[in-house]
Amino acid sequence: MTTAGSLGIGEVAERTGLSVHALRFYEREGLLVGPVRRTSGGRRRYTTVDVDWLLICVRLRESGMPLADLKRFAELVRQGPGNEAERLRLLDAHQQRVEAQIQALQECRSIIAWKAGVYAEHLARGEADGLWDPTV
Repeated sequence: MTTAGSLGIGEVAERTGLSVHALRFYEREGLLVGPVRRTSGGRRRYTTVDVDWLLICVRLRESGMPLADLKRFAELVRQGPGNEAERLRLLDAHQQRVEAQIQALQECRSIIAWKAGVYAEHLARGEADGLWDPTV
């Protein structure tokens, strides 16, 4: 039974990239901002607002936001207006962590590119013998 304007769990899984199992986990952990409605037969029905929220959650988790912080953020959103400063603090702290990770990855990329260049240069000159050879 499809309710107009609502989506089943499979449709939401497809739209968000989350598994059905993960969607159920998000619900159990209180990561959704509204209650998941159910049909008379007990099947979950989601709204487009639920999907939009889940897409934000997916990005926050993919970027490394701790589950506890995501739970707190969802709780604050559910509480409604008046706690925007705390929401902003959570997002700012997470953004700082992400920026630090990006910086570290850029440094790693730089080292890898330099080392690949060393190998490419030696191979092009035919002088690759003995490069980092642990038996020498």
